[in-house]
Amino acid sequence: MTGRDGGADLHPIGNSPVVILVRPQLADNVGACARAMANGGLFHMRLVAPRDGWPQEKAWRMASGADRILDNATVHQTVADAVADLHHVFATCPRPRHIVKPVLTARGAATELREITGRGLRAGLLFGPERAGLDNDDMAQADALVRYPLNPAFMSLNLAQAVMVMAYEWWTAEDGTPPRSLMTNESQVATKGKLDNFLTHLVDQLDACGFLRNLPKRPGMVRNIQHLFQRGEVTDQELRTLHGVVTELAIGRRQRGRTETDSDGQ
Repeated sequence: MTGRDGGADLHPIGNSPVVILVRPQLADNVGACARAMANGGLFHMRLVAPRDGWPQEKAWRMASGADRILDNATVHQTVADAVADLHHVFATCPRPRHIVKPVLTARGAATELREITGRGLRAGLLFGPERAGLDNDDMAQADALVRYPLNPAFMSLNLAQAVMVMAYEWWTAEDGTPPRSLMTNESQVATKGKLDNFLTHLVDQLDACGFLRNLPKRPGMVRNIQHLFQRGEVTDQELRTLHGVVTELAIGRRQRGRTETDSDGQ
């Protein structure tokens, strides 16, 4: 079941950790794990004693195009064999165990994995079988444990979800995407000069319609209007729309005979 056509053009990205699924029970879950790995830029998968053997067609159907990860997956009889060529191994551990080892969050583990792999060393992540997780003998092969900080009243994850959390943290540990951005589509954020030009237009029409006729309060009212528009990133397209709105309101006022000489209109 190797050398398939189709699927995404996936390949290893740098020295990424190996994902080791220990005694996975369902081929569907293995496929879903491959999909999660692809999301986070992980490529290397190893299977330790899969319950139903390998390969399994269902895994490819569930991988949603992450075929190459499954094509290149290797099968091992024991955890020791699966980690033999690695320098560091972290094991996911959802429940407290009577073991003395460092315990990392997913984010902490990703940070350490980046440091380890950045030195040219090979690292692996152990994930246990769906029903029971890793046993003590499995975790004896690991340098550290990884526990996800989730709702303590309900920490249950399926296998693919557990892989997805680590894949996400691995990817974002070196991702430069800003935490917040403004989607402007084909427009762009307006300059202060353009914004000032619109505010002049708006205040002129507010004076003309009598909205700012209370002279003692006028400076404060104008400042409030300025603050309203200055505190956000208004786009060029939005300013063009607002210019049109103000212009049409002025035209409508003149058509109804309301001019700047009318002192009662609002």
